[in-house]
Amino acid sequence: MDEVLINQIAGIVRSGAPLILAAVGETFTERVGVVNLSLNGSLMLAGLAGFVIGVSTQSHILGMVAAMAVGMVVALIVAASSIELKQSQVAVGFVLTLLCRDLAIFLGETWRNTKGLPTPNVTIPLLSQIPIIGEIFFQQDIFTYLSFIVVIAAAFWIFRTRAGLALRSIGERPETSFARGFKVNRTRYMYTALGGALVGLAGAAYTLNIFGTWAESNVDGQGWIALAIVIFGGWYPSRVALGVYLVAALRAFVNAQQTNASQSTLQLLLLLPWLLMVVALVLVSNKYLERLLPYIPMWLHPPIRALLRARPPAALGTTFDQEGRR
Repeated sequence: MDEVLINQIAGIVRSGAPLILAAVGETFTERVGVVNLSLNGSLMLAGLAGFVIGVSTQSHILGMVAAMAVGMVVALIVAASSIELKQSQVAVGFVLTLLCRDLAIFLGETWRNTKGLPTPNVTIPLLSQIPIIGEIFFQQDIFTYLSFIVVIAAAFWIFRTRAGLALRSIGERPETSFARGFKVNRTRYMYTALGGALVGLAGAAYTLNIFGTWAESNVDGQGWIALAIVIFGGWYPSRVALGVYLVAALRAFVNAQQTNASQSTLQLLLLLPWLLMVVALVLVSNKYLERLLPYIPMWLHPPIRALLRARPPAALGTTFDQEGRR
């Protein structure tokens, strides 16, 4: 394979890492029945916190920890508003995303375009020597390796462990789970905190790695894409990762056209990832998917159904009290 193409694919994998971390974090949160619409603002504020602490201490680790803490706190506010105060998760999350966004812009003014910390690639012995695959997947930075680990671990945890079964059960039928002895609200707090921490880590991945500086325009909007990808992925970590890489590939294509395309054409190309998400969200609706299938060859139906069919957790966005009422 051409070396230039290998480098481009490796760049797509690297650029998709923050979105994978954020989208898998939101997958955990929504699987347990909580909608964290603060994702975009949380991503920005956590990215700023991670950048400021990382640059001030010259430590990627401390920057990552700070970003994860911010993401966790914001997510827990959404959970507490729902569980303790019985408020709408959607309304609280939307207000928080605006608050965190504006706060990040205000606090980050003095840090705008400050030079960040270089994040070196870490070569994995033996695996990096595999032709093509080694160059793409095993000569990456720490954030990219974390995105691989998170996807694999999340898929295994959710679908191959008893704890994952409890997680899915609470997201589907919290009353039944409570009757079986599961601590519904405690579990919701736990996975919401985990999801928020991964969102915070994604923010640090943007500011400390992908862009290497703080500028709100670099991060603003990424949270909304992550939310859409969770739906596109049907709340499955592997499908979420596929959606992320598809968006990253489209962005790479748009960037490659910048030198050749006119300004108006370039503006239209920049809309491609967003248009893709809109089309995907329409197609994952069972109603429209069933209408589309008759026009597609029969042998393609199984993979299309597997790829596009999505059903949200039945208790998503609902509250639960100890008497078993939503």
